[in-house]
Amino acid sequence: MIGTAYLEAHVLSADPLELVCLLYQHAIDEVRQARRYLASGEIPARCKAITKAIAAIGELSKSLDTKAGGAIGSNLEQLYYYMTVRLTEANLRRDDKALAEVESLLETLAGGWKETRARQVTDAQTAAAVTVEAWQPAGESGDARAWSA
Repeated sequence: MIGTAYLEAHVLSADPLELVCLLYQHAIDEVRQARRYLASGEIPARCKAITKAIAAIGELSKSLDTKAGGAIGSNLEQLYYYMTVRLTEANLRRDDKALAEVESLLETLAGGWKETRARQVTDAQTAAAVTVEAWQPAGESGDARAWSA
């Protein structure tokens, strides 16, 4: 229960890029679970995990702005569709290879989004530091260029 409350708070306070990263991580976790359930023969649990992974990919697909994203948005949309088809096939055919393929695709895409998010956070921190430095009152920085009111 504590984990659920923490996750809910995390999601509600997340920026859009962080939400994308969370969706990717959720999809990856569910595909991994599905692979474990496939190996252990737990059919209902496998089906549920695959359904959750498909739902996460569906949310990623719905969040695309293909007009603003151009070719990248269209390519992602096609890739999300492909992964959904592969997950459905994996469920019907009990195919670990298809699950592994989707897991790999999700990990690759998630890595790119995490890099983008890290760059965004670094840029924001740098901008904040520059702003604070530029507005530091005289006498606090020891720098003759500091402003004074």
